[in-house]
Amino acid sequence: MLPLRSLLRATGRTQIAKLSSRTPLTSPVIRSPPVSHVRRYAASAFATKAPVERHHDHIQARDLPASSANEREVFIQWDGTERSKFHHMWLRDHCRCSECFHPVTKQRLMSTFEIPPDLEPVSVQSKPEGLQVVWPASTEPHTSIYPWSWLRENSYCPPMNREPTEKVLWGSKIAKDPPSVAYDEVMAGDGYGLFKWLSKIDKFGFCFVSGLPPTPEATEELSNRIGFIRETHYGKFWDFTADLARGDTAYTNIALPAHTDNTYFTDPCGIQLFHLLEHTDGAGGATLLVDGFYAASILRELYPDAYRLLSSVPVSAHAAGEADILYRATHPPLEHDAAGVLRTVRWNSDDRSALRGVPYADVPRLYDAMRTWNKLITAQDSEYWVQLAPGTAVAVDNHRVLHGRSAFTGKRRMCGAYIGADEFRSRLAVLGERFTAPGHAAAARATETAPGAARGVWSSDF
Repeated sequence: MLPLRSLLRATGRTQIAKLSSRTPLTSPVIRSPPVSHVRRYAASAFATKAPVERHHDHIQARDLPASSANEREVFIQWDGTERSKFHHMWLRDHCRCSECFHPVTKQRLMSTFEIPPDLEPVSVQSKPEGLQVVWPASTEPHTSIYPWSWLRENSYCPPMNREPTEKVLWGSKIAKDPPSVAYDEVMAGDGYGLFKWLSKIDKFGFCFVSGLPPTPEATEELSNRIGFIRETHYGKFWDFTADLARGDTAYTNIALPAHTDNTYFTDPCGIQLFHLLEHTDGAGGATLLVDGFYAASILRELYPDAYRLLSSVPVSAHAAGEADILYRATHPPLEHDAAGVLRTVRWNSDDRSALRGVPYADVPRLYDAMRTWNKLITAQDSEYWVQLAPGTAVAVDNHRVLHGRSAFTGKRRMCGAYIGADEFRSRLAVLGERFTAPGHAAAARATETAPGAARGVWSSDF
């Protein structure tokens, strides 16, 4: 297989080839076509940009945004050039006073559908603490205060750009300095080591944990630090060898190409954790990791038609190796959110089902696109090979990073677990509130007995 830089040089795009020779690199979010040239920046030291609640300090009167209203909307003039407008219905629906929004459960108390569609405010005024809107009511007027920073973050006309979580795209050179944390840090009671671990998984798509006791019990406890373990047809926590105890090639000693797990589920697992407990009387069994977002960024840049096909044509997958299960799902290999940002790589060529439902003329093009994708993820510059050893676990973002292994001989005993993407995101967000919001840590510790009380109602997360 040609190195990736050779493949890229053949296309005349050598500036992208340099990407895999520097590690790590940051990248903006990956969007679906059409796209402009990708900008890439040198990586900074460890830092996270987990969403946090802003502290809404009062603004000096001379710096207040100007506000006004007509019969349909409220206008805010942020400065000489920036302006936002909000419908009256939207503002009334988003009042978060204690009468309209529960301060502990963070749920609406007021019915949206009791708000008159032609509602107009009695008055609108700029205050240091935020936009004050007085609404008419059958008994007495209702006053709402909207913090300025919250309004700016949630502006929809025009939308304000929210800073995306930093992602570092990587190739084989990540082997020089792979992300890693110490087991004792992760298990410490203050939670900061856990926050470091999850932040690195979010940033790089994987992270090692070193110094782990080589036992299934310790590995299961480590898995539960992220969130509750997701049970599937493989069980809850796995402890397995190449005995074909399950109808899957993972339970053999043959080589496995780079793939993501659970392509046959509508909701693939979010995090996959592996720990090699022992490997005796044999050799081989090296672990392969490939950054699917890195490969996708190059596919989009050099082969936009292939990227478009793999982002739009559904491909079916199945799990049918056991008599009592038959899982099937159909999704494009590259899945994007509503804003066109790449969120999930679903790729396991071994689990692909019959290719059906594709227009006749598109079938050859789809095969060409899959062939190009395979060249990118199997290129030398994309593959990071590592020989795991007892005492070192690795957690992988299954929505981004593909994994595989080389063939092996002897007895190779692995253990691990699946954790849902939602559980991972929740735990990271909660820890981000604690360790990135100024002054939030003390408040969180002081109110541990009151769930949700330390989180303000004006969080940028909801």
